[in-house]
Amino acid sequence: MTISTIAPRPRYMSKPRLATSLLFLMNGFVMGSWAPKIPVFAERLGLSESGLGLMILTFGVGSMLAMPFTGVMIAKFGSAQVVKAVAAIFTPMLLLVSLAGTIPLAVLALFVFGGLMAAMDVAMNGNAVAVEKAEGRAIMSSCHAFWSLGGLTGAGLGGLLISVVGPLGHALAVTVIGAGMLAFAFPRILADAPEESVRRQKVRLPMTPLPWLIGIMALFSMIPEGAVLDWSAVYLRDELGITLFASGFGYAAFQLAMTIMRFAGDHVRDRFGPVNTVRFCSAASVAGLLCVGLAPNLAVVIIGFAITGAGISNLVPVAFSAAGNLPGLQPGIGLSVTTMLGYSGILAAPSLIGFIAEHIGFAPIFTGLSLLHVIVFFMAPLARYAERERES
Repeated sequence: MTISTIAPRPRYMSKPRLATSLLFLMNGFVMGSWAPKIPVFAERLGLSESGLGLMILTFGVGSMLAMPFTGVMIAKFGSAQVVKAVAAIFTPMLLLVSLAGTIPLAVLALFVFGGLMAAMDVAMNGNAVAVEKAEGRAIMSSCHAFWSLGGLTGAGLGGLLISVVGPLGHALAVTVIGAGMLAFAFPRILADAPEESVRRQKVRLPMTPLPWLIGIMALFSMIPEGAVLDWSAVYLRDELGITLFASGFGYAAFQLAMTIMRFAGDHVRDRFGPVNTVRFCSAASVAGLLCVGLAPNLAVVIIGFAITGAGISNLVPVAFSAAGNLPGLQPGIGLSVTTMLGYSGILAAPSLIGFIAEHIGFAPIFTGLSLLHVIVFFMAPLARYAERERES
């Protein structure tokens, strides 16, 4: 008689999952640490607001160009090798940006900084998809929660460190901390090198509509996130008459709710499935954005931003899992399309929103942005591909 055995389910924080989570934490920490350096960076180079805007655009251009190239590299070599190489080069970039003493050098440094940030983003999401497949459970939402936690920590400590040890000391500290995270993570990263037959295949951007549709779902999910990031404080201060001190409360409520719900998101997705998760989250975000746009007072606005953050929290992680599991498509290619379209919502849309707001104000904009998540609600069936890792 043959006794069949069932492979034990990996513990909650397995070594590969811990490694991937640390990659997200490190990337978010470096990006969060960049935010408080921006005014110092602009002052050191004597940049006007428009000049700083062009510098930040350079960062965005580098990001957008790197994403499809990274997808090709992942398809050829696997996410583990790519993320190790990219993360190692990315680690000292904040220090190099801090050392750039001329505008041409700063442009080059920011272009490379943005490109490496995006490349690491695609590769670490690819490795998260690989861990999901290997362990047969969702981890993407909690990985994005670690990114949010890293961003909050980097931004929160940045101003203090800059005031205590100076901009260069701050950049050096961030570099050392980031390197420490990578040193711990690298030996534990799940290897996912493709088969030799896959390596020899010609890799190109997909011509089928499915990955682009999931990319559009990510784009529509992230445009409101970019709007809250860039314009929530301006909306509270200029249109609702809130004090400068309290103007950041909206984004703080949004980010806190998003981080908490991302830590819970994997359990929600495992319990109810990715399609229902997208439907619930998009419906919650619609309600939150309507509260923000139609609010009669500050309390309702803050509640609205918190509901919006909770709603948006798991839309993008589910979209990324789906993109990495599309049938007949290598994970790196699907992810590169989704990240490229999705992050364009944060990098490009806020500028257009600012232009429109000069004519109609921010309240109608936040109300109107809810329509994007109505569309995401109806696109929810596409999220079913996020469960392919459990198929036998």
